[in-house]
Amino acid sequence: MSDTPQEKELDEKFFERADAHIALANGHINQQVQPGLVSNSLMFAAARFNAWISAAGFNSAEEMLAKKKELMDYFVGQYASMLEENLEDYAVNYDHYMGRSQE
Repeated sequence: MSDTPQEKELDEKFFERADAHIALANGHINQQVQPGLVSNSLMFAAARFNAWISAAGFNSAEEMLAKKKELMDYFVGQYASMLEENLEDYAVNYDHYMGRSQE
């Protein structure tokens, strides 16, 4: 598998790109679409992109399939870590992020 962007340290544009994806998702919510449906689409897009970027690092389907468990473990682990970090952040900053007063 080639050196993918996920394997490198965060670069200076990491959060800028993430914020752009979040803004796009929020734009769909503003169009009277349920947030859960937008979340499902965003997760599918991330999975589809990660499958593509993974495939691009191999010379054959057989080579890719031989590393499928390793790829799954990597991406699921990354997602779990990022989700845990963000859930903790929202718990600590709940009132601020949700626009509620602390009174």
